[in-house]
Order: sequence, then C-alpha cells, then structure tokens
Amino acid sequence: MKATDLPLLKSVSAPTIDPTGARAVVAVTRPNLDADAYVGQLWSIATDGSTPPRRITRGMNDSAPRFSPDGALIGFLRREGDSPAQVYVMPAGGGEPVQVTDAPLGVGSFRWSPGSTRIAFVARVPEEGRYGTVKELGAGAEPPRHLTALKYRANGVGYISDRRNHVFLVDVPDPSEEPVYSPAPSAADPSPKMPKSVPEATQVTSGDFDHGPIEFSPDGTRLALVAARHATRDDDLVKNVFELDLTHPDAPVRDLTSVEDHLSVDALAYLPDGGLYLLASDVGEEGRDFVGRLGGLYRLGVGERPVRLTDPETVDLGEAGSSIVVLPDGSALVQKVTRGRLELHAVSPEGELAPVAAWDAEITGHAHAAGVTVVSFAAPETAGDVAVLRDGGSVVLTNFSAELLVAGIAPAIELEFEARDGYPLHGWLVLPRGEGPHPVLLNIHGGPFAQYTVSVFDEAQVYADAGYAVLMSNPRGSAGYGEAHGRSIRQAMGTLDMTDVLDFLEGALERHPELDADRVGIMGGSYGGYLTAWTIAHDHRFAAAIVERGYLDPEGFVGTSDIGMYFGDEYTGVDPELVKKQSPQAVVDRVTTPTFVVHSEEDLRCPLPQAERYYAALKRQGTDAELLIFPGEDHELSRSGRPRHRVQRFDAILRWWARHLPVTRA
Repeated sequence: MKATDLPLLKSVSAPTIDPTGARAVVAVTRPNLDADAYVGQLWSIATDGSTPPRRITRGMNDSAPRFSPDGALIGFLRREGDSPAQVYVMPAGGGEPVQVTDAPLGVGSFRWSPGSTRIAFVARVPEEGRYGTVKELGAGAEPPRHLTALKYRANGVGYISDRRNHVFLVDVPDPSEEPVYSPAPSAADPSPKMPKSVPEATQVTSGDFDHGPIEFSPDGTRLALVAARHATRDDDLVKNVFELDLTHPDAPVRDLTSVEDHLSVDALAYLPDGGLYLLASDVGEEGRDFVGRLGGLYRLGVGERPVRLTDPETVDLGEAGSSIVVLPDGSALVQKVTRGRLELHAVSPEGELAPVAAWDAEITGHAHAAGVTVVSFAAPETAGDVAVLRDGGSVVLTNFSAELLVAGIAPAIELEFEARDGYPLHGWLVLPRGEGPHPVLLNIHGGPFAQYTVSVFDEAQVYADAGYAVLMSNPRGSAGYGEAHGRSIRQAMGTLDMTDVLDFLEGALERHPELDADRVGIMGGSYGGYLTAWTIAHDHRFAAAIVERGYLDPEGFVGTSDIGMYFGDEYTGVDPELVKKQSPQAVVDRVTTPTFVVHSEEDLRCPLPQAERYYAALKRQGTDAELLIFPGEDHELSRSGRPRHRVQRFDAILRWWARHLPVTRA
C-alpha cells in the first residue's frame, strides 16, 4: 500500500444489534483526500449472511450507531462539515434521520433509556462569553482564563476547565411525525419565528467536573456516571462512579465508589439486580500509580464496595474504548489485551474467564442479543470488518477491505527471540517485495504501555511498499504481557526497553539474511520518539533517525503537557538526578546520527517545545538535523490527522529515508 491508498483504510465501529439478533449496524469510516476529512456512513448487516451488507445513511460523517431497546429506532452521531456531532434517530426499517440534539460544542456519547423514549447524552457546556456563545466574538477577544488547577487542557480538545462535559436528558421525537415548517409572514405577524425543530434537552449534572461515560439502570429510573468530583481530583487519576435518581431531579448525586477504592473507572454496565460491572484500574493509595496497571473487571454490588474479579497481574481488560456487554447468565463480555491481540472473553460473576473469540485479530467492538454475538475486528488482512460468532467459530459477514487487498498488503512475520538476559522478546517483521538484502527500519511504538498488534498497520505497509523491511517489537514496558512486563521500566526508562529493541533487531538480522545489517534506520513516535532519541545517544550504528512527537525533556514536560502533572513523576521519578539519567535532552550532545524531528503545532500531550529544544540542541552542536511542524494538528496526526497531512507526512518521511537509506532494487 502507498500513502495515497489511505482512503482504502476503512475502520469499523463497535456494532449494535437489534433485539431479535437478526441485524447488526456499524459505522464504516475512511479518510477522504478530496474532502481532506473523514467520511463515514452506517451499514446494515444480516447476521445470518442471507443478504449483502448495505449502506443505510448518506451523511458526511455518521458514527456510533445504537439500536433503541425496542428495536424500532437507530440512534447515531452525525457530523456535517465543520459542525459538531449531534444525535440523530431514524426508523430501524429505513427513512429520513431526525435531529435530536443541538449541543453548541457537539455530543460526545449517548445512551437509550430502557423504554426507548429518552436519550441521555454527554456534551461539553461552554462558559458564557466563550466558544461562540457571544456572536462574532472571536477566541482572541475572549476574557482571560483564571486557572486554579493543574488539569485545565486536554490534547485534541484544548482548554477544558471552561467547557466541562455534562449529562443531558432529551425526549426522543417520533420520526413519523409531521415535519416542522417555517411559517410565512402575515399582516398579523410580519416576522414569525421559526418553531424549534429540535426537542429541548435538560441538563442533569453541574459543577466544575467532567462526566462520562454513562449508563441507564434496567428500569430507567437511575443513571450511573463516571466522574472525578472529589477534592483531590487535581492531584490524582481517580475516577469514581455516581448515580442520579431520575425520578427525583432535585436529589443529590449519590456516590457509589470513593477515593479510598483507588479506582480509575473507564466503563460500566448495570446488572439486572441493580449492581454494576466496572472496567477499571487500581491507581494505588496515592491515586497516581498508573504505570503498567492492568485494567480489570469489578463487580459493584448494591450498597457494597467494588470487588475485582480478574487477576491484576496477568489479565488486562484495559484497552481504550472497550465496553461491557452483560449476558443473560450474568456474565460480562469484555476485550482482553494479550500479545498483540485483542480477544473477546466472558467473565462469570465469580471471575472465571472463558474465551469467546480469540484468533489473530483485534476485537474492536462487540454486541449480543437473542443468543447472537457480533464483533467488529481488525486483522492482518483487514483494517476493519464484522463477524458473527457461530458454532464455536466465527463467520465473517463483510469485506470492507477488498480494495485494500487489491492494492496489496505485505504480510507480517511473527518473531520471538531472547534478550541478552534471557527474557522473551516478541514482535513482527514486515518484508517488502523482492529477495533483498533490504534496508531495515526499526520502529518503536508509543505508550509506553501500548503494543504493536497482528492487524494491518498503515505505517509498516507504506514503508514496505517503498522497499524497507520494517521491524516492530513490544519491549518491556509494553502492554499485553502482564503487569510485571509493563512496570519493569518504571523510573528506569531507557534501560531494559532500549536493550530489548536492540536485541530484537540483532535477532532479526541474524535469523533473516534478507535484511541488510549495514543499512538500518530507527524511528518512533511519542514514547517511540523518546526511545529513538535515547537510543541514538547510546548506539551509533543507525544511518539516520526519525524522532516524532517525542517525550524528550522530562523536566520541561511539567506545566506544558496535558499529562505533565503525573506522567513524568511516575515514569521517570521526581529526583532531579534520576530524571536526568533518563532524559534524551540531557544526552543530546552524544547524538551524531542524522535526525529528522517531526511534530505537530497543537500537540498538548508532548508539546512542541519538546521538539524545538531537542532540534535546536542538535543544530547548535552541528548534528545533521531537520524539523517538520504540522499546523493545526495534535498528538494524533499519524492516526487521525487531516488526510492530506497524513499523506504529506508519509512523503516527508520517505524522502528522508531515500536520502539517508536509499533503496536499490533490480
């Protein structure tokens, strides 16, 4: 695949399934280079495979579909052009969608009430005088922000302390009702007002807190929500569970968990008895010990404290965006992170795990109804498709990556080696066409608590198409191999992780003669940028390096990054000498490798000064270095930046490698 093949990467949302289990609906989204935007629509899929999948909406960007509990309607988020996403509903059998919300800054997520008559949604509420609340008042003319907390910005959002996420309730309109028309002027009313076509929503949370995710209780009288409302929220990562009594709007929010539970909750689902399942991680007594902590399933009984059901050292249910589906027998369907894969497991109320879907894939979403389980997944041959689980196996129902297969996907070879201390190393090699010997790119993932996976990866595919062999490993510090693996580099960054990636490189060069050991480059983004910068200060074998959106100066991270108040404290420590021993900026004077520094102007995770200071030091000492800055982009450029910027990024990277690591082909 080439950079210009990005539009062939079709991602598939988590599925929703109608109450009969006969039909699933997903959103299929892809980059569009002409629109320089992401476009997506909803697709309907017969779970028995009797009819081909069909597109059922034609919006520019339709996402997050959800069947109403009675199966009569489908709710979804629609974004048109630069307008923020709003909730729409449409008849399940087809028809014109009807807008339900008009949140000024858009809707982030929503849930149906059990009776299918109301929708609860989460939306940011702008402070008066900001974000367009005063007509024609630009951002530069807004009043100053008076800040008293450390957590006031978020990557991809910007300032958050003046636009908190709050929960709203709205009655669902009947799509079959008569449309609203603009009245014509008359002598009696020469300037008639257009009737409001969107129902009025009621805000049910308040305060200087962000709320969400949310879930309705089975009887629809209560709403559970996640928030950090405690006094020490500015100094820890704790997120607790609360409950609203919807039958008494004036009743105070009720705490279901507390700071003493030490939990950071990411997802929740009600049980028939009124209890809850939680996906959460234990962040320790200080509420900040997040490094390598495995997400687990907790049961929260009525009036009880949460109890962890899954093993905290070996079972990781913490993949971002994962959800809980409660089965009729009380088990929970959840996604398990393991060795570059995302599996689907059922966890019993007693904590027993049973695999439901486990193959060379990432299960990215799941739904269940009437005995039918449907999953969305990515795999070595697809960026996203849908399968139904049947007779102990899976049947793929879609072929959204057909064009991608025609364009060509280079196969990935799974590799295992031993590190110099005998520790097992695991990863992949993606080979280009031809016999070789091929120049090699050693890629390092971000995180650090993340993982390379079995799924098709656009970065590796583009580099392989250009003639490079791509090596990708999950060194110590990565996710998917247990807590000890993830925590092994805590306050020891650049130690075992560096030797692991170098030992993986050595193992691959020794085992695969088609790799050219004399022509090797190194590159990585975020934490991968960190480890790249650290490695080239200690190992000078590489022809060139690319340091992208890197964590390069731990000292300068505090007060500039949206996670600066805790990330460095936990990963590199607080002792100045210890921090210096793990800082790429502190050893930049040792770098002689030609280095391409790539960053985004609006990156709040690893802010632009991280790159600028590192680049300036390289230039001032005479090291061959270049800096590329993308305007309007944040930390997610390579994954969800503007499609044209993503292509331009690939073009710049390939030009750099063509200069420093040229490919020679017959």
